[in-house]
Amino acid sequence: MTAEASARPAATARPVSITACPDGPLLVRGDLALFDEHGAPIEPGRRTFALCRCGASAVRPFCDGSHKLVGFRTGPPPRTPAVTFEDEVAEG
Repeated sequence: MTAEASARPAATARPVSITACPDGPLLVRGDLALFDEHGAPIEPGRRTFALCRCGASAVRPFCDGSHKLVGFRTGPPPRTPAVTFEDEVAEG
């Protein structure tokens, strides 16, 4: 599935935002066109919609809340350690 900006004129288009919910779906707001793997448009039917990340939804690509039943968990993004003065001296 691919996503691309809607064909609405720029003056009336709403900006797109995608928010990853902890242990849940991606919330999509704004003017965004969705297409299936064959290039056919997918109509979400609302202005804000949730995309499944757990793979268990019966209405994929949309979320149906199945992530709660299957115990889907997202971890925090990996953090790179801060560079310390000792690291710089060891490299130099």
